[in-house]
Amino acid sequence: MSVRIRMKQFGRRHRPFFRICVQDIRRPRDGRVLEELGTYDPMIPETDARTVINGERVQYWLSVGALPSVNVKVLIKKYGTNGTHLEQQKAALERLAQNRRNRQAPPPPVAPKPAEEAAASPTAEAAPAAPATEAAPSE
Repeated sequence: MSVRIRMKQFGRRHRPFFRICVQDIRRPRDGRVLEELGTYDPMIPETDARTVINGERVQYWLSVGALPSVNVKVLIKKYGTNGTHLEQQKAALERLAQNRRNRQAPPPPVAPKPAEEAAASPTAEAAPAAPATEAAPSE
């Protein structure tokens, strides 16, 4: 059985997401997999944080004869067990985690109370309240 390490596409239109998988080469791209080894999300702003790979499992599959696709070969070279960008990846993942922790949901808007609305309206300040006059009794 010929085995390849390749990317399986997920996501939606204009929002791609990929899983790095081990598959039989006779299967379709998005078909059944033998094992999932990691993910690649091109929508993440930090370039080095886009790929997460289980390096030990990649090494195992390469040792038993699995061939990586061209794109996966580049990702393994950069972010695999002995990757060239491991320090940058670690720093980028920490920055993303820090940004997520620092980002707080904005407080919900507070609706003003009716009494505050009347006091805050410019017409109420400009014109003094007219004295209430009693209506004349009708005959």
